[in-house]
Amino acid sequence: MTTTHPATPAPPSGAAQRVSLARVVRSEWTKLRSLPSTAWSLLITVVSIVAFGVLYCLLRVARPPSDPAALAAFDPTAVSLTGVQLAAIAVGVLGVLLVAGEYATGLIRTSFTAVPRRLPVLWGKAITFALTTLAVCLPVTLIAFLVGQSILSEKRLDIALTEPGVARAVVGSALYLSAVGLLGLGLGALLRGTAGAVAALLGLLFGPQLLVGLLPSTWSDQLYRYLPVPAGAAVANVRPDPVILGPWTGFGLFCLYAGVVLALAAWQMVRRDA
Repeated sequence: MTTTHPATPAPPSGAAQRVSLARVVRSEWTKLRSLPSTAWSLLITVVSIVAFGVLYCLLRVARPPSDPAALAAFDPTAVSLTGVQLAAIAVGVLGVLLVAGEYATGLIRTSFTAVPRRLPVLWGKAITFALTTLAVCLPVTLIAFLVGQSILSEKRLDIALTEPGVARAVVGSALYLSAVGLLGLGLGALLRGTAGAVAALLGLLFGPQLLVGLLPSTWSDQLYRYLPVPAGAAVANVRPDPVILGPWTGFGLFCLYAGVVLALAAWQMVRRDA
């Protein structure tokens, strides 16, 4: 007599492919490196940081500070890192495209089907993009600094990387670009449209400075230091400036701005349909 044993049920597929943040990050990395806009935006970022830094250094060598007061206020680190502000636009726009592009194509529905809780998708994008931007921008800001100082040394305007605040400014510039990218990513997730999110990004970065400039000087001087770009860029300053916040205080304020936008995007992402 043959005894038949009941078949053991197969484990559900969800158990074998449990959603985790590590898997989401891996998936987002695949998306990021497969986007044509990623390579172009990062290339523009690299060229902007190095090329504009070199051009400005050449200009300052051709027209060096002419009096002791101007020489004392001269910041060779900031001069060599001038291109960071232009590169911030490319990084921010790439952050927008990383999310808004998925909403435009409808691919975000596939992402939410694979990750029903939704928020890990946003956090996975943020982690992947921040680390990628930092990995690209950190060596580039260092190269821009070293090349710029070699040019400035012709007029003995250079400064060593070991001087107080210089290494912090170089690293801080890369951190600032990562934070700008997260701001763009948050706006893309919040507004879900590429054109609107890019316009909002440029408005947040440059609009407040234009508006504050229209106010009386007693008000504008007090408000200027709390605006997004002056606050975030403070981390790249070596020379003390009474008009702006301290390096890490200003950068922390900029991170707070980006964090608020990401929090609003997360709140909306779980409330609205894709």
